[in-house]
Amino acid sequence: MAPNRKYTYLKEYTDQMPDFVGEYIIEYYNGESINTQIGYAIDVRVFLNYLRLEVLDGVENIKDITVKDIDNLKVTHLMRFKQYLKEYTQESTTPKGRPVTRVYKNSAYGINRKMSAVRGMFIYLYKTEQIKENITDKVDFAKLHHKIKKRLTSQETCDLLDVIFAGEKYYEGRKLSEYKRRKVRDIAIFTTYLGTGIRVSELINLNIEDLDLPNNTIIVTRKGGDQQEIFLPYQVKEAIEAYFDYAENVEGRDMDRGVLFMSRNKKRFTPAGVEKLLKDYCHTVGITNPDKTRPHALRRTFACQLLEDGVDIKMVAELLGHKNIEVTHKYYAQYNSLARKELMLSQSPVPQEIYNSKDEEKDE
Repeated sequence: MAPNRKYTYLKEYTDQMPDFVGEYIIEYYNGESINTQIGYAIDVRVFLNYLRLEVLDGVENIKDITVKDIDNLKVTHLMRFKQYLKEYTQESTTPKGRPVTRVYKNSAYGINRKMSAVRGMFIYLYKTEQIKENITDKVDFAKLHHKIKKRLTSQETCDLLDVIFAGEKYYEGRKLSEYKRRKVRDIAIFTTYLGTGIRVSELINLNIEDLDLPNNTIIVTRKGGDQQEIFLPYQVKEAIEAYFDYAENVEGRDMDRGVLFMSRNKKRFTPAGVEKLLKDYCHTVGITNPDKTRPHALRRTFACQLLEDGVDIKMVAELLGHKNIEVTHKYYAQYNSLARKELMLSQSPVPQEIYNSKDEEKDE
């Protein structure tokens, strides 16, 4: 979805809700991405629909819900909403006016996200003195069981790079022709991704003017809007230079300004577009684990490799653009599990001399 269309989409959502919701989204999430704002607007709408159906008698439209209605809510209402989020139905209409009822289920993560949107709204209303109390402080979030996501192993990384750099060995016919057409661009995309560890959203939003190749740097707009200068490994610089040369001399693109990485439709890549490319390359070399075929796997691999190389975790956090080092600790926990595995595999629960005595008994 184009950026302008996304802002229209957000406005359509907030126009369906009370004015204080739109004000909350704009003020509270100022500086966040448009996708984040849309996501929280959708979550708040789920809460308002719950109030209309389960709490507020006589309210037929969520737009009619007032700040006073929010101020009159009890902690028990929020506790019931958290329970409601596990599975609920929502009615809507198709473009042709046909009513549709859908059943939605949320994981603990999904419940926490929606509760976070509601908590943010209460904080905003309390700080702006529109309600007397922020009762969300009395409601616990759902317990999350952290699952360690898989990174690419060294061999899988080599296999992935081999198919990206030398796909002629893997493809034939139409797939080969398609690979050759996008080869230089894809090498630049995934070398940049794997060599810098930036987020997929940061990768696709890169513009040509963000590059300073003579000084081996690139300006990345981080999550939240802050900008950071990143130094490029020489392999990344070479891949981008080759891409520039190909785009200018073969495709006839003007590489002075504009979008850096373009899809075949001459538009800025989407995260889904990058994921589709990565999955194709991964599946070609037999990498099928869902954790490893998503773009974030390359960022995860980048971080774990730095930690394995002995880079300080604070430096890794800075390179990844993490404002909270606790987020980086998730990568550290994964790296640490690999280190524990290597340590345990190198240990023997039985002293070696016992093994030796067994061997001597056999000889006798």
